[in-house]
Amino acid sequence: MKTRIAFIINPNSGTGKKESLPTMIQEGLDAKKFEPEIVFTQYRGHGTELAKDFAAKGYEVIVAVGGDGTVNEIASSIIHTNSTLGIIPIGSGNGLARHLNIPMNVKKAIQQINESESILMDYGVVNGRPFFCTCGTGFDAYVSTEFAKGTKRGLMRYVEKIITGYFSYKSQNCHLIGDGIDLKAKAFVLTFANASQWGNNAYIAPQASVQDGKMDISIMSNFPIIALPSLALQLFAKTIDKDLFMTTLRSDEITLLREEAGPFHYDGEPYEEGKEVHVKTVADGLRVLVKKRF
Repeated sequence: MKTRIAFIINPNSGTGKKESLPTMIQEGLDAKKFEPEIVFTQYRGHGTELAKDFAAKGYEVIVAVGGDGTVNEIASSIIHTNSTLGIIPIGSGNGLARHLNIPMNVKKAIQQINESESILMDYGVVNGRPFFCTCGTGFDAYVSTEFAKGTKRGLMRYVEKIITGYFSYKSQNCHLIGDGIDLKAKAFVLTFANASQWGNNAYIAPQASVQDGKMDISIMSNFPIIALPSLALQLFAKTIDKDLFMTTLRSDEITLLREEAGPFHYDGEPYEEGKEVHVKTVADGLRVLVKKRF
């Protein structure tokens, strides 16, 4: 029996054209192993509807073809089901795909599906919203909000928002309360990490694992602009957790109290959140495809 596999393509992810993707999938997928169905999303939230329908029909694998936002829509629909999430990353950051060592090249990502296995991974919940890579507030949430306002996508647009935003963003006082944790801090960045990076190989929580039942909580305090180049290098060198401006906590459940409501993000998708934010980890809640370990 062939494995029934659905590909849900977000035509708005990333910067390239998507018309050739169905042909690439058909040509790259092992026809002896898989029976594919390929669909495009037509509006925000459509991926959620499609994934629920495929899961209800018993599809063994449902592949998110898009960025972290698309992955979130589809993964949220198949948690605690028998369906397995696959990812073909075509977004701006692709944080979860990079953490799982899924190739950024579309053809290679398709080929890896042919030689993959299903594993269980954790996911997070922030005030009822599932996330799979990171969520948080502070400067990264501010940048995500500003980035979403524009019509242009891509890494350079994101870098532009980081540079201009540094001079206008104001840090907030926060209070973190959890099992053995009672910390007050003024956070420039506050990230709750199920996986290790924001995307684009920027590792905000280098030690984070999607299979340990915990989240890494990365708190970056205010820093002088002279420290910015060093911090940026450490993000990409996987050493940011060693910096004097960083504090890292680890927990499976925590509450954030902050001065006022404002920007927040889950898997890079910006929205407004209140003063009290509850974040927890759900262990082994999602099946995901990764490269087969021989």
